[in-house]
Amino acid sequence: MKLKIPKPKIFACSQSTDLAQKIANEYGLELGKVNKNIFSDGEFQISFEESIRGRRIFLIGSTMPPNDNLMEMLLMIDAAKRASARHITAVIPYYGWARQDRKDKPRVPIAAKMVAKLLQAAGATRIITMDLHADQIQGFFEIPVDHLYASTILLPHIVNLNLNNITIASPDMGGSKRAYAYSKFLNSEVVICYKQRKKANIISHMELIGDVTGRNVIIVDDMVDTAGTLAKAADLMIEKGAISVRAITTHAILSGNAYNRIEKSSLEELIVTDTIPLNQTSSKIKVVSCAPLFADVMHKVQNNTSISGKFLM
Repeated sequence: MKLKIPKPKIFACSQSTDLAQKIANEYGLELGKVNKNIFSDGEFQISFEESIRGRRIFLIGSTMPPNDNLMEMLLMIDAAKRASARHITAVIPYYGWARQDRKDKPRVPIAAKMVAKLLQAAGATRIITMDLHADQIQGFFEIPVDHLYASTILLPHIVNLNLNNITIASPDMGGSKRAYAYSKFLNSEVVICYKQRKKANIISHMELIGDVTGRNVIIVDDMVDTAGTLAKAADLMIEKGAISVRAITTHAILSGNAYNRIEKSSLEELIVTDTIPLNQTSSKIKVVSCAPLFADVMHKVQNNTSISGKFLM
C-alpha cells in the first residue's frame, strides 16, 4: 500500500512576502500563518500559528542585507525544527553574502560559506536557490542544494523580443561562462567587458573585447547592485557602434544611485526577476516573475520527481 504524502506548507519571511504569495498561488496552496513579534530594541521572535508537525515546509525568503533578513530565515528554520517539521526546505531566491565566496586577499572571511553553515546548523534539510554568484557555493553545503537558473524564464523573454543581429555580452571576465551559455542557446556572438576597479563598486577602467558594430547587444549578469558596471558597459557599446543595448540580470539589488544611473544610461531596457523586491519603479526596468519556476520545482521536490529539466545552463 502506497503511503500518502502529506501536503506541504508554505511560509514567507517578511522580506519576500509578495514573491511568496505568488509562489503559493502558483503551487495551489495558501500561505501559512506565521507571526513576527518585534521587541522595542529591534529583536524579533518568529512563531508558526498552525501545526507543522510531520510536514515538509517551504520557507521562502531572500537573504540580502540588512542582516535581519538572514536572521529571520534562521529563526524560522529553528522554530520549524523545534516544532517537529519533517523536512525544512529553505527557498532562498537570492542568496545574500554570496560575493564573498573565497579569500581574495589576506585576513578576510568567506561569508558565503559561513551563511551555509548557519543555515545547516539552524536545521535546514534542503536549499532551493537561483543563480548563485559562484557555482562553488553549492559545495559549501552538506545538504541537497537545488541551484536553479533564471535562464529558464529569461531566455524565452529574449526570444520574444524578436531582435536580429543579437550579441550577448558579459560585463566582466567572471561572467563569461553565463554569457556563452546564453549565446549557445541563441546561436549568437559573444563579447566581454574587461574592467579594473579602484575598490568595490568603483570602476577605474573598462575595455571591450569583441566587435558590437551594428549589433543588438544583451548584457547578461547574475546581479545588478549600483548599476555602475551596466551603465558604463552600455555607454561603451553604443560608442563602439551597437544599435541597442539591453541588460538581463537575475537579482535587482539596485542600491545607492542605481535607479538614476539606469535612467541616464544608454540602456534601452533592464530585465530582472522578482527575487528581490524593487524599491521604486522605472520606465526602463521590466520584471519577469520567478514564481512559476520555484513553484514547479517545489512541486517536484515534494513529489520526489526529477527537476533536471529546469537546468538550461
